[in-house]
Amino acid sequence: MTERQKDRPWLMRTYAGHSTAEASNELYRRNLAKGQTGLSVAFDLPTQTGYDPDHVLARGEVGRVGVPVSHLGDMRRLFQDIPLEQMNTSMTINATAMWLLALYQVVAEEQGADTALLQGTTQNDIVKEYLSRGTHVFPPGPSLRLTTDMIAYTVGHLPKWNPINICSYHLQEAGATPVQEISYAMSTAIAVLDAVRDSGQVPEDRFGEVVARISFFVNAGVRFIEEMCKMRAFGRIWDKITHERYGIENAKQRRFRYGVQVNSLGLTEAQPENNVQRIVLEMLAVTLSKDARARAVQLPAWNEALGLPRPWDQQWSLRIQQVLAHESDLLEYEDIFAGSHVVEAKVDSLVGECLAEIDRIQQMGGAMAAVESGYLKSRLVSSHAERRARIEAGDEKIIGVNIFRSTEENPLTADLDTAIMTVDPAVEARVVGAVGRWRAERQESTDRQGNGDPFVFPTTQQALELLKETARGTDNLMEATLECVRAGVTTGEWAGALREVFGEYRAPTGVSSAPVAVTAEAGTPMAGVREKVARTAEELGCGRLRLLVGKPGLDGHSNGAEQIAVRARDAGFEVVYQGIRLTPEQIVSAALAEDVHCVGLSILSGSHTALVPDVLDRLREAGAAEVPVIVGGIIPNADAAELKRAGVAAVFTPKDFGITEIIGRIVDEIRKANKLSPLESTEVLA
Repeated sequence: MTERQKDRPWLMRTYAGHSTAEASNELYRRNLAKGQTGLSVAFDLPTQTGYDPDHVLARGEVGRVGVPVSHLGDMRRLFQDIPLEQMNTSMTINATAMWLLALYQVVAEEQGADTALLQGTTQNDIVKEYLSRGTHVFPPGPSLRLTTDMIAYTVGHLPKWNPINICSYHLQEAGATPVQEISYAMSTAIAVLDAVRDSGQVPEDRFGEVVARISFFVNAGVRFIEEMCKMRAFGRIWDKITHERYGIENAKQRRFRYGVQVNSLGLTEAQPENNVQRIVLEMLAVTLSKDARARAVQLPAWNEALGLPRPWDQQWSLRIQQVLAHESDLLEYEDIFAGSHVVEAKVDSLVGECLAEIDRIQQMGGAMAAVESGYLKSRLVSSHAERRARIEAGDEKIIGVNIFRSTEENPLTADLDTAIMTVDPAVEARVVGAVGRWRAERQESTDRQGNGDPFVFPTTQQALELLKETARGTDNLMEATLECVRAGVTTGEWAGALREVFGEYRAPTGVSSAPVAVTAEAGTPMAGVREKVARTAEELGCGRLRLLVGKPGLDGHSNGAEQIAVRARDAGFEVVYQGIRLTPEQIVSAALAEDVHCVGLSILSGSHTALVPDVLDRLREAGAAEVPVIVGGIIPNADAAELKRAGVAAVFTPKDFGITEIIGRIVDEIRKANKLSPLESTEVLA
């Protein structure tokens, strides 16, 4: 048999980071030794949102969903004994992307690396943060400036770095259809490229270099044909936009380059072993087609709907990639879908619909205007509500959730509390203490003659004043940020200085404008719940039941909270929902001011053990202990039991997929708290 030449495999990554820089460094080195070919750094929520670990909003969040990086010392430890000049590093960071890239560059300089050889990606897509992920800090205008300045800087100083990763991944997680995913991502890319072009920081004859360094990070769901065609449509539209709108003649610079993490939204807590085949099928959608193959792939683990994966779980996901790349003959052939009339028809359809939606967004003034008007967010909330309604009705089937639910005992989850990794609660105290010591001990030289030298530092205050002065003007912010890194400034101090100049931003929630997704025809579950809500309100003599939906801490994954808010609204509740990033004190104050009948807390980051008891204590201190508190999120069984012992009325996890049923149970808790007799659905419908 003639030996076929195999293509080079895609970059294989594992999205990882937890607890501390030292623990994450050990994990990275172990993963690299197992054959991982690139790093993908997960930062904790305080780092992502520009807070130091001792800030009030960081409580319970430190080291939970990623690694805390508060200053240059942390970044040194994170990459100790990892030669950055030889590495390809992806950093999932957006609002504080400039800060983390500056930290990375200075560590590379200290290693003696040629920074012109640094390769990797900073996600840096702020639009999807406003729409789906929630780690935004600044208003759209200043955020776009930070992105623009980073792109312009990398063209001149870090030519192999991808300064932005237009990220449609989280849009799909928030309910986006393939058309919305492509259209919103492309509209974001247009906004970014227009801003860079209009800034005048990059000469016209080098604009092709900007286009060539734009990469994308996408989601691949379980609908294999649709997802594979989506990637082909993505590439075709990108080629058209960059050629026609920006005049890029070099086909290589117009190439659509993307990395992928396959869908986490579809991973189930029920029968989690089914997640393995879902992950494999989703990976095939972005690897089988050579003409639309991902440049980098990272796979979630089978148990991510349960909690934080262990190193062994991540290894399993890495091995899935390695078997496909090295044991199969996938990389030996040309594109196996080329010429398929089915594929071509689907791609043509997607391209046509997407171009129409992109044009609609441009007529509104572009992606930033569509964010500020609430159009994009309301469309996503609506799409997600429709999807949830299809699942509850059984029209969209999910094995183990709404079909084929009977199962044998699962040895993988026989002990649920050891089937995931937990972060030692003592880690937060150690990290908080460490950042305090850093501030107390950092060098405070007043010698500014070493400006730009990584080994001679200005004072932190001088560096921060320079940063604010630059922010008030129009100069590129990257050099001032590098100066802050070298001066020993912390993440919270850098972001705090920019907050002083730029202000903060609360994005539209999309809840009030979302249309009804589940109707209430006579005899339906929704009709029963609506009657239950109305009768309870009548018995309490309050006009309407009031539900506060709150997201304490820094968790920005608001999809679940939004769906509860929309369904409760449709069931007849008056809903109080103020969006993300609230302290327990703010939530309790709102509950008292609005005189609500129930408080619903949504937390997916693992901070429930710290924040929920705080809310309960504050309600008791305010004399409102009778107000029931319910909690939803990714909550291990042992934690759920502990929360109930602390006084939580009910805990909902991903296995509780029926939102209408959840709303009915909320009414039950309100009746119980107010000593009203139970009201069964059958009684209501009668």
